[in-house]
Amino acid sequence: MKNVLIYNQNETNMEVLKIFLAQEGYQVYVVSRLEDVVRRVGQKDIHLVVMDIDFPKNDGVEQLKEIRNTDRMPIIVLSANDREQMKIAALNAGADDYVIYPFHPLEFMARINCQFRRYIQLVNMRDNIDRIYRVDDLVMNDVLRKVTVSGKEVNLTPIEYKILRLLVQERGRVFSINQIYESIWNMQAIGADNTIAVHIRHIREKIERNPKKPHYLKVVWGTGYKVG
Repeated sequence: MKNVLIYNQNETNMEVLKIFLAQEGYQVYVVSRLEDVVRRVGQKDIHLVVMDIDFPKNDGVEQLKEIRNTDRMPIIVLSANDREQMKIAALNAGADDYVIYPFHPLEFMARINCQFRRYIQLVNMRDNIDRIYRVDDLVMNDVLRKVTVSGKEVNLTPIEYKILRLLVQERGRVFSINQIYESIWNMQAIGADNTIAVHIRHIREKIERNPKKPHYLKVVWGTGYKVG
């Protein structure tokens, strides 16, 4: 569900936006006071904000800054205030767009859809970046399920990949043999020592320059294995 929060002083604007947003598949949340915008953003999983800049007091810029300090969702200002100074202040405070009303609903919806697409692309890009793990020259790209060492691709079996990913994701943490087995196979570890030892040996043969003196995948005697 795509959640949009609206604050606008003009009730007609609010009703028009609610209709068009609902037609586009957005879930609409409305607040009636400017001071409620920041609070509602913190309470709900909001993906886009449409907010007014109060006129003639020009309140709203500080609230906009507060939202932007903690959230990256698009913020579109919809206001009757057409002063250039206010536009600049809102954009500098973190607004992604500034629209003056009266406005054309279809054009405004196009702006909302454009900002939402950009936001989704940004979130996906960030998620993908977060799924790339590096330990010195060892790189695991969990999006492509690809492992490279010093730029050279390493071919791991699915089980080997899962074991290495578990250890790389928790770099520095020591996993016991039972913890590794139960995490990968999702069953109680009974007689897992030899199974894990074989897989660890095969992984080392593929990622280590010298498997007998491993740089990445290390044993902690009497405890288990770790990366790093």
